[in-house]
Amino acid sequence: MTTFNWGIIAPGRIARSFAEGLRVVEGATLLGVASSNVQRATAFAKEYGAERTYDSYQAMAQDPDIDAIYIANPHRFHFETAELCLKAGKPVLCEKPLTVSAGQTEALIALAREHKVFLMEALWSRFLPVWQQVKRWLDEGVIGEVSMIQSSFGFDVPRDPGDRMLNRDLAGGVLLDMGVYNVALSQFVMGRDPESISVDGIVGETGVDEQTSMTLNYGGPVSQFTCSFQVKLNNDMIIYGSKGKITVHDMFWSCHSATLSLLNGEQQQFDGPFQSSGFEYQAMEVMRCLKEGKLQSDTIPWLDTLGNMQVMEQALNKLGVHYPFLDN
Repeated sequence: MTTFNWGIIAPGRIARSFAEGLRVVEGATLLGVASSNVQRATAFAKEYGAERTYDSYQAMAQDPDIDAIYIANPHRFHFETAELCLKAGKPVLCEKPLTVSAGQTEALIALAREHKVFLMEALWSRFLPVWQQVKRWLDEGVIGEVSMIQSSFGFDVPRDPGDRMLNRDLAGGVLLDMGVYNVALSQFVMGRDPESISVDGIVGETGVDEQTSMTLNYGGPVSQFTCSFQVKLNNDMIIYGSKGKITVHDMFWSCHSATLSLLNGEQQQFDGPFQSSGFEYQAMEVMRCLKEGKLQSDTIPWLDTLGNMQVMEQALNKLGVHYPFLDN
C-alpha cells in the first residue's frame, strides 16, 4: 500500500488529537509539521514521529511529498492559510470554522473549484460512530418527523483576555468556538439551512460573544441551543420526533453513546468507542475522497460549510460582534 503523507500546520492542542488519530489510520503517516516557532514544530515532530519540520507554511505547501495538509491555527488565520495551500495545489482539511465570514468561505470554495483541489472543513463530529448511527436512525424514520432539537455547549472558561477564545483579534467568541457544533449538527440532522434565526446573548468586555442562545427555524421544526463560556451546561443534544427522541449524551460533539427512546416504550442504546482520538475518521474521509478523485466530501459538502457560516455570521451581526481585521 502506498503511504499517504500528511502535514500539520500549527502544532497546538487540537493538532495533537489529529496526530493521535493518524496513528490508527491504515496507510497514513505524519510526514511533516510546520510552525512559525521552529522549536515547537521540532518537539511536536519528535513526539509523533514526523520526519520533517518547516519554519514556514509556504515551505510545507511546496513540499511535493506532502499529500494533504491539516490546518489547526487560530480561526482568524484559516482563510489565508487555506488559500496558500490551495494555490499550491495541496488538498486541505481545515479546522472549524473553515473561515470567519461567508465571503471568505465562498472565496475558498471558488479557489478549490478553480484549482481542482480538495477542501473540507474539519467538523470531525459528523464522522464519529455515534453520529453516523444517529443519521441512520433519522434516515430510517425511526423517530418519525423531527419537530425540535435542543442542545447546549457550555463551560466556565478561564478569564484570560489574551486567550484566543476571548480575543477579538483572533476571531474569538463562543459561537465560532463552541456553537459551531450546535449549528453544524442541527444542519446535519435537518439536512437544510434554516428559514430564519433568532438570537440573544452576552457580549463581554473584549468585544466577543461569551454566551449565545439561538433558535433556528426550519419552517416548522426548530433547533434551540445555548453555548457559553460562562457556565457548565448539560452539553447534550436531544432530537425530538413524532415517534420518539434521540439523545446524544454529554459531550454531544465528541461522545460515544446515544439513546433512542420511542413513544411505545422501546429503547435502544448505541455505544461506539473511537479507535483513537476520534479525529481519525475525518482523516479517513479525506483519504477516501482523494482516492475517488473528489473535490469535496458528501458528509461535509461545501454548501453545508457555507450554510453554517451564513447562520453564524447573521447571528454575530445581530449581536453586534465585529472582527475589525475583516475590514482590511
